[in-house]
Amino acid sequence: MNWKGRPTGDEAGGRGVKDAVEAVATVVETDKPEGIRLQKVLAAAGVGSRRHNEELIDAGRVRVDGKVVREQGRRVDPETAVIEVDGERVVTRTGLIHLALNKPRGVVSTMSDDQGRPTVAELITEFGSHSGLFHVGRLDVESEGLLLVTNNGDLAHRLTHPSFGVPKTYQVEINGPVRKETLRWLRMGVQLSDGPVRPENVRVIDQVGSRVLIEMVLHEGRNRIVRRLMDEVGHPVQRLLRTEFGAVHLGNLRSGRARHLTRFEVGALHSAVGL
Repeated sequence: MNWKGRPTGDEAGGRGVKDAVEAVATVVETDKPEGIRLQKVLAAAGVGSRRHNEELIDAGRVRVDGKVVREQGRRVDPETAVIEVDGERVVTRTGLIHLALNKPRGVVSTMSDDQGRPTVAELITEFGSHSGLFHVGRLDVESEGLLLVTNNGDLAHRLTHPSFGVPKTYQVEINGPVRKETLRWLRMGVQLSDGPVRPENVRVIDQVGSRVLIEMVLHEGRNRIVRRLMDEVGHPVQRLLRTEFGAVHLGNLRSGRARHLTRFEVGALHSAVGL
């Protein structure tokens, strides 16, 4: 402090008290812990009770940003931290919604439709306002099965980007018989107008009379890709059902119903696209 103009008497006392208060406030603010305790973040994400999560931390089964954490008091930011338990990603960002929907035939893969057709939004009203939610990719109006719905833009973008090649499994009903040469053609790849397409796997899973059911795994999502592929080999699709999208399976989810993804499914989807 410059001694020239040094305050005296009451002025000095007042200034001293003010400086002391400001100093204490600075220390308190500096020492204020940031983030939320790791075991609490894990509990909020559905991993288990806080006590169980403390045991996971003690056992070295929890990683934060790639490093094993054994410190019980460790605080993290759930919005930015990359947390793993036993190598599985645990998504801890708040406010995110991840749904699996079994889209029926005749429903358009949009949240609204100016033609008045039934939409995806009408099937998820039980999950509250659909503001901010959108479908991940599309199923055409005549196709049915698994459709993901979320407000997680980063995840949705990567799941639909061809560079990540997230597998999607379809059951395709066609009129038979199907020649072995046709199955071999599909497995080797088929040239379409916008480029080649090669399924990862193609196999017949059921056949009754002239009805043949094929299971097919693709790593891309070009518009009407399965229908165009089967048209090209001379077997137009009679019915198309998507049963899997990455780690998410349709299972016994009824047509027209939706459910929240499990934390394992959400974590697996994030891991599949490097998030």
